[in-house]
Amino acid sequence: MRNKILILVTILALYSCQNKNDSKNIVKTIVQDTLSKTIGGTANLSDAPPRDDKAVELIRKQLNVLLKKDIPAMTKEDRYFYYEEFDLNNDKKNEYFVGFSNSYFCGSGGCSGYILNNDGSVINHFTVTDFPIYVTTSSTEKFYDLLMKSGGLFHHIKMKNGKYPSIPSIEEKWKGDVPKETTKVLDINDKKYEKYSF
Repeated sequence: MRNKILILVTILALYSCQNKNDSKNIVKTIVQDTLSKTIGGTANLSDAPPRDDKAVELIRKQLNVLLKKDIPAMTKEDRYFYYEEFDLNNDKKNEYFVGFSNSYFCGSGGCSGYILNNDGSVINHFTVTDFPIYVTTSSTEKFYDLLMKSGGLFHHIKMKNGKYPSIPSIEEKWKGDVPKETTKVLDINDKKYEKYSF
């Protein structure tokens, strides 16, 4: 119910900002349709995933431990991250891709980041990678293989002894195009991810 009220208030605010003289206003049509569905109880709220505050707190806590020696050298602007969840091993628990997009973590070759287990433990720390990362449909050691771009080339990243390799650029080069059935994660440049401080 609370979500419906928040959606209703947001929609009303958007609607009030629109030009009321424009009868062909697409936003007006969408607002009216959503309002009627929200009031009638038929609006589909499942498309908007709830923000996972537990995941954010877990990642924040882990980054403060992992980067303890780096934090004194960082500016306030350096201390933020993006994340995306993906179940890499089909255990019904999401792992966390954690990325950065500032000068402390990024250079001419790419950026660094982490892949964390659902409990916050580190699966992988990677360096010199461009975003997004692609999750393939093939797997090694029960974890999906990844395609990571480094130096303008894709590299095939496979789980080895419970870890993904840390330096994608020295792994096997991917031949051909990125398969259509891959899933993009941490598409920082094209998607609007929320930024979190740590």
